[in-house]
Amino acid sequence: MVRRRRERKPPAPTYPPRLEMLLEMTPASREVQLQHAWNPEDSSANIEVKSDDPLTLHRHPIAQSTDCIRGKVGFTNGLHVWEIHWPKADRGTQAVVGVGTLEAPLHSVGYKSLIGCDNDQSWGWDLKKNKVYHNTKNKAFGQPYPAHYKSSEDFTAPNIFQVVLNMDDGTLAFTANNKYLGEAFTGLKGRKLYPILSTVWGRVEIKMQYIGGISLQPLPLVNLSRSVIRKCVGEERSHRIDELILPKGMASFVAFKF
Repeated sequence: MVRRRRERKPPAPTYPPRLEMLLEMTPASREVQLQHAWNPEDSSANIEVKSDDPLTLHRHPIAQSTDCIRGKVGFTNGLHVWEIHWPKADRGTQAVVGVGTLEAPLHSVGYKSLIGCDNDQSWGWDLKKNKVYHNTKNKAFGQPYPAHYKSSEDFTAPNIFQVVLNMDDGTLAFTANNKYLGEAFTGLKGRKLYPILSTVWGRVEIKMQYIGGISLQPLPLVNLSRSVIRKCVGEERSHRIDELILPKGMASFVAFKF
């Protein structure tokens, strides 16, 4: 009797150390977030940036149209993280997030996963199909992502998730539900890449919030110390940091109270 070998799914990836450090640092200020917001001058005509909330875009209810927008800032080096707020109920059939050059197209007639499809200037993750695309002529040929789930039905991107662009290593990854989902793309070094997304859903509003970035330079000792302390304490006991025998200022810093 011949027994079939069970297919083993890849193990869940773990947070890279530099990414852990970045996420332990104080998040970017409102001023810096606005500098990295959606670019109202670099989008499809069917998308506008809200005047009362410059971090949020609004897509007009136009049928048979796929529409994109880029962020204001492009990256050539460093590790950068930004957060996307995109309600699951407002994604439609095509909802793609990623990065692209200034040459990446921002509009297409009909509904499609525009980022990464039919062009080599963008790289995108389709949140509905759980596939990643780059220079793909047919959306059926995208690669499954996250790779450590057995099927696309096993994972749904939450309302809020993070994009992780490492231009020093040339990789694009994502995090969701406090888990690192692994690298979606490699080989991105030597380009200038901007946050980008495409949507087909009328009246959807999507927020992008820049979290921060770090270079290859050594991190300040105070940030390294906070990361080590919080890791030793553990997430489940982080509310008890005030009980540690630390200088008052350091305890407040470790607890993100300033």
